[in-house]
Order: sequence, then C-alpha cells, then structure tokens
Amino acid sequence: MKQIKRLFQIDPWKIRTTKLDKENLRLQESLTSIGNGYMGMRGNFEETYSGDHHQGTYFAGIWYPDKTRVGWWKNGYPEYFGKIINAVNFIAMDIYINDHLIDLAEIEPEDFYWELNMKNGVLTRSYTVTTPKNKVRISFERFLSIIKNNAAYIRLAIEMLEGNGTVKVISKLDSNVQNEDSNYNERFWNEIGCGTTKEIAYLTTQTIPNNFSIDQFTVTSAMRHFVNGQLAQPVSHEETLAVHSLFSFDLVTNQSIFLDKEVLVLTSRDVPKDQQVSQIIKEFNNLHLHHLQAKEEQTAAWDKRWELADVVIEGDDKAQQGIRFNLFQLFSTYYGEDERLNIGPKGFTGEKYGGATYWDTEAYAVPLYLALAKPEVTKNLLKYRHNQLPQAIHNAKQQGLKGALYPMVTFTGIECHNEWEITFEEIHRNGAIAYAIYNYTNYTGDTEYLKNEGLEVLAEIARFWADRVHFSKRKNKYMIHGVTGPNEYENNVNNNWYTNKIAQWVLTYTRENYLNFKKETTVQIKEEELANWQEIAENMYFPVDEELGIFVQHDTFLDKELLPVSALSANELPLNQHWSWDKILRSCFIKQADVLQGIYFFSDSFTKEEKQKNFDFYEPMTVHESSLSPSIHAILAAELGMEDKAVEMYQRTARLDLDNYNNDTEDGLHITSMTGSWLAIVQGFAQMKTDHKQLRFAPFLPKTWDAYSFHVNYRDRLIFVAISNKQVTVTLVSGKPCPLTVYEKTYLLKDQLDIPLRKEELDV
Repeated sequence: MKQIKRLFQIDPWKIRTTKLDKENLRLQESLTSIGNGYMGMRGNFEETYSGDHHQGTYFAGIWYPDKTRVGWWKNGYPEYFGKIINAVNFIAMDIYINDHLIDLAEIEPEDFYWELNMKNGVLTRSYTVTTPKNKVRISFERFLSIIKNNAAYIRLAIEMLEGNGTVKVISKLDSNVQNEDSNYNERFWNEIGCGTTKEIAYLTTQTIPNNFSIDQFTVTSAMRHFVNGQLAQPVSHEETLAVHSLFSFDLVTNQSIFLDKEVLVLTSRDVPKDQQVSQIIKEFNNLHLHHLQAKEEQTAAWDKRWELADVVIEGDDKAQQGIRFNLFQLFSTYYGEDERLNIGPKGFTGEKYGGATYWDTEAYAVPLYLALAKPEVTKNLLKYRHNQLPQAIHNAKQQGLKGALYPMVTFTGIECHNEWEITFEEIHRNGAIAYAIYNYTNYTGDTEYLKNEGLEVLAEIARFWADRVHFSKRKNKYMIHGVTGPNEYENNVNNNWYTNKIAQWVLTYTRENYLNFKKETTVQIKEEELANWQEIAENMYFPVDEELGIFVQHDTFLDKELLPVSALSANELPLNQHWSWDKILRSCFIKQADVLQGIYFFSDSFTKEEKQKNFDFYEPMTVHESSLSPSIHAILAAELGMEDKAVEMYQRTARLDLDNYNNDTEDGLHITSMTGSWLAIVQGFAQMKTDHKQLRFAPFLPKTWDAYSFHVNYRDRLIFVAISNKQVTVTLVSGKPCPLTVYEKTYLLKDQLDIPLRKEELDV
C-alpha cells in the first residue's frame, strides 16, 4: 500500500493546517507556494526561522549559466548548464518582543494556523507566543498581485494579549541568499546600488559575471510601509546586499498594530538597470491601491479566472481539493502574458530541474491552456519555440546532424543539460514540439501559424529525424538506435517504439501540410526531401510481438525478467530512492508511460483491442515515479472502461504533491504535471476528444462522485459540460452553434443538450 504524507486538511478551496510540522517544514513550504507568473516564492516565514527550511524567491526568466563540469568530456556537450537563481528575500520581517526575537524554531507557538486560499491566492498564518513578560498574537497575510504582477503585499498584525511592552520590527530587502544546489556555497548576486527616500527603501543587485556571453541580470526591489493605514517614514539603514527599515511600537494589553509592507520589483528583462530606480519610485507614486483594496482587486481577478477554469466535483472533497490546487498553482506559474517565458517543471516553488523549460509543456500543458485560456496563450508557447529555432539548429549541428534538435533543458534554446543519457538520447522531445503545433491547429482550426512559423519549425525537425535514422539492410527498414524513450529507467536502447512512432508521424505530418499549403507558405522544401521523408515514414521499423499482441518498448525489452510492480516490497519504492541506477536500468520497471504515451498521442490510429493489450501488459510494470505518468494511464483506463484504475490514477495525479506520493515534494511542486489532473477528468472521465476536427464526449461518472462539471473554450465557443448520476448536460454559453458527438451520436449544440448518462457496467 502506497504511503502518503498528508500535512494539510481536506478542504475544497483551502490548504490549511493547525500544526507547524518542523520535521516536514520544507514540504509545508512547497505546498504553500504562491506566484503570479512574474515572480513567486515558497511558503517561507516572514519572521526569523533558524531551523531547517528552504528559503526561495524566484523571478521569471532570471537565471545563471554555470560551467559544465564533467570528468570525461564528450564532443557535443553544452558549454554551460542553466539554473534559476534564488533572489532577494523581500518578505523578511524580524520581530522582537521586548528584545526577545520571535523564532518559531526555538519557540513553540500556540493556536497555530496556516492557510492558502486558492480562491484568491492569499496566504495567511497566525499564532500566539508567550514570552517571559508578554502574550502576543502574531498574524501574517500576503499575496502576489495578478493585476500588477511586479507587486507584492504583506500585512503583519500584532496584538498584545497580556502585558505591556515594546515591539520592534525590522523589515528587510535581503539578497544575502544562495541556491540550495550551488557549489561551494556560491552566491550569485553583487550589490550595485541601494538607498532610501523618506518613504521608500530600494536595493539593486546584479548577477555575478559569467563566461558565456549571457547578459547579467539586474533586479531592483523596493519597499514602503503603512502603520495602521498611514504611510510611514521609518528609520532605514543599509548593509551589504540588504536594506532595513526599523519600526518600534509600545503596546499595552489588548492594543494592536497593523504594519503593511508593499514591495515592487523590476528586472532588466523589462527595464534597463540605469532606469530601474527612477521607474520603481514612479510606480510607487502611482500605486494607489493598498493592502485591503489590492486584495479585493486580487479576489475579483481570481474569480474571473476560476469562472472559466474551475472543475466542480461533488461528493469527493479530496478530489475537489486536488484539482483546484493544481489549477491554482499552474495559473500562478504561467498565464501566457509573455512569449519569452515557458513553464518550468517546478515553477517558482524550488530549484530542482534548474527552473528550465522541458518537453512537459508541449506534451502536457498545451491541451489544458487551449481549453482554459485564450488561443493567444498557447500561441505564445509556440512562439517561444519558434523564436529559439536558430538555437535548435545549433543543437543539432553540435551532434553532427541536420535540422533542429530542440533542447531537453533550456532557458535560451541552447541545450543546457549535461547528463548525456538524457540530453543526447532522449530525443523524442523533438516530436513533442511538433505535436504541439498539430494540437493547436487541430483544436483551434487556425492554420495561419501552421502555414508560416509552424512549417518553419516542422521542416527543421523533420530534417533532423531524416538524418538521425539509419537504414538496416538486414531488416530493409529505417531504425533509430542509441536513444532513451519516455521511460528514463532505460538508457541507450535501440528502436524505442515511441521514438520511432513520433519520428514517423513528424515526417508524415510535415510533408502533408507542406503539400497542402505549398502556395501559401514561404517555407521551401525540395522534392527529393519530401520523397525521402515519405520513404522513411513508410518503412520505419517498429518492434512488435505478434503472440502477445503488443508494441515492444524497444528491441530487447522482452529479454528482461518481466515482473509486476506488485512483486516488489513497499520498502523498495520509490525505486530511484532505494535501488542503484544499474539495478534500475536492468529491470523491467517503467518510470512513466512510454508505449502508452504514443497510444495516447495517436489514439485514433489504434484499435480498442490494441490499446487494451498494451495497457494490460505495460501498466502492471509501471512504478509511476514520473509525475507525468498517472494522467496518461488515467485517460487510457477511462477509455477502456477500467473505472477503478482510472480513478486510482486520477487520485495519484491530482494529489501527487498534496499527499507527497513520490516522497519528493519538499524540494518543490510538480507544476507541469499538474495539468494531468485536468486531463484525467476532461480527456479521461468525460472522454473529450478533438481529432478529425470533431468535438466528442463519452462521459462516465466515478461511483465515488455525485457529479462533476467544467468549461472548455473550443473554436470561439465557450461550452459548459455537467455530468450527474442521471444525465450529461452540454450547454453553449457563448459562440455559434457547434456540431459535436456524445456517445457516438452527433448533435448540433445551439443552447443546451440533456442526454442520459450511459451506465454500462464498467470493467473494474
């Protein structure tokens, strides 16, 4: 039985607890992370905390190139790898009660309460402490504005419950920070300026020099304060990499003070460093909404987001909390405003994976953003890759290959990951970039991007695959050797079925669309290239086993000792935390969907029997130790009528972090895989499909749920879908009438359709 670690109470809209868990504080900090697309932070304390924790504040697009260090250099290695860097801690507020420092690592708080409100992104925390002469109630409230995304608001409330005394608060902008993953306690910031006006204190820092012609980033942060609603003029002083503002209050029993801290941040991505101070002062002068008014504005803005994005689940609060937590964290990380940005696997919640861009975005995030945001949001994700096409061409050239190889890990488009088996063998990610172009075009019906920028990208990816294959005279087939498939628990295999499948599809899709739009595009592809792509696609080798009726994961997979995960003892899981890498590579156990990833992508290409046989063969060997794994299995299980398995996989993807399934959430949330909970419901339980330019549904209702509902944007229409234990209701909220299919029967949706819920006996 999988052990879960649930630190917060079940609540449909909140993440809340009455316990400060000092042994698991890093996990609590991850789960209370907040962000707004421009910046974000872990759920760190404003006041001093001297115990073990992970202090982390991060800004979108701010990173550092670090020299690739390996003992044995291989040709093709990138010169540097990138990492998101911990930046100024602008929430810091040291608190003294009669010169007694409040430090919850040393003090046991009473009446402790911690809450993240997912309706509006407001994080609150409160507790009572007893000192030798006083009893004091301390409360915090903070949020990062999604209206003005370089603004943060922090409120400190202190109430003297017993005794009289002096309260001193030292509010800081502190860049004396370092990364958890830095070598030799490296620091990445130099101070280049600081100062104060009567009301504002500011600090400007710049990343340390690098040797790779990467621009140094500059960040200016500034703060001002209000005491009980009045603009304050505190005593301020400067230290190395920090500025402080000091406040002192004499309080008597039952007296309270409110200290509001407003922070603005500017980075050199948007404002040149020599203009940042004057610009930030100007912005403060124009900042007329203060804490309570800004919170009202914040709540209204989040209400608008939730009006479209919310998935309502009746009868299962655990499932409800899971999907809302994931949607909240996704939209706190990325909402599509900036085409220079992508979605890091950890977002603003930690440093693992370096904060870089992976293929997760194209494979898992695009479908959600297509349905829950304007088409421009997804188009910005496509533009991000198109803008980096020259760098992708460079990456392929580094490997001695033609065309474009999109990076496994990147900030700029240049590969900046130095693990050979992943970076140079896990090349299937190149196909995910192409698949996102198909997904956007198929879903929206908009071919303008495909005709131009899309075909530019597709042509270069196709050229890469045409050069990467080789022809086997013995088999009279084209093959791809020396790869790592989606299952990263195998390296350097030959003919990974999924890799060969996505390569074949790219060659076919690119050729077909070039021929369709040849007269409307500026892209030029020679006839001999098109003929070569067709030849490769028609003669691609795929390992199969006719007796088992399966697509074989790679050439020698069936030579392994094939065991189900149920044969393992509970104390061996997760494998990556208990087994040697050598033992993992030799085993049959699968980290995530591999063959099944291809069946999910190209579902309409396979029969139900093929899907069932491959699912029955591979899922029992899958340990789901990639956060990307459960959602694909949930979707396929739902399609196959395997309700219990579908619901099990939904629970795993929806509560992966909330219940710490893989024992790795303390270093940050799994942001890009959070789309999986939405995919599991909409593409799984509701069986929404959009292939062949036709919107289709075939819903079922999990027996532990009473009902569920959601909205989708589809081709300039807003559609509401509600599933109860009696019927499926599909409502056209806005837009023109829409043809769609429900349970294989076609309708024209003009206003509302009420269709009886199909209650076939599912295979459980």
